Amino acid sequence: MEQKGGQYYRFTDLDIWKIGHQLRKDVYKITELLPEHEKYNLIGQARRSSCSISANIAEGHGRFHFQENIQYCRQARGSLEETVDHLIAIGALYFSLQQECADIVQTCNTLRAKLNGYISYLQKQKQQ
Repeated sequence: MEQKGGQYYRFTDLDIWKIGHQLRKDVYKITELLPEHEKYNLIGQARRSSCSISANIAEGHGRFHFQENIQYCRQARGSLEETVDHLIAIGALYFSLQQECADIVQTCNTLRAKLNGYISYLQKQKQQ
């Protein structure tokens, strides 16, 4: 990890991005198991919302301004909640995927806590 004085130089160094990126891969994997008729509904929506999480983290990191970074992290948090909703729906509609969805939701819960911590960190940095 390229880090100097507590600062990250690449968004790929951020733990929240790493978790978000893994979450995206997990969502893609589980949506591959859904029937073809879900292609434009659950599959597309779950994939888009999961992609938005790490993409917003990356874009916020690239802004180099605390308030903008915070705003993009808040967008990522909203996309995270949307992804959780899609996973709950998949688990409810396709019982055989219920446990896998629950496991991915646990990853979402971990990411939410870390994302909230990162937002708090950025807010403190902004005040200094």
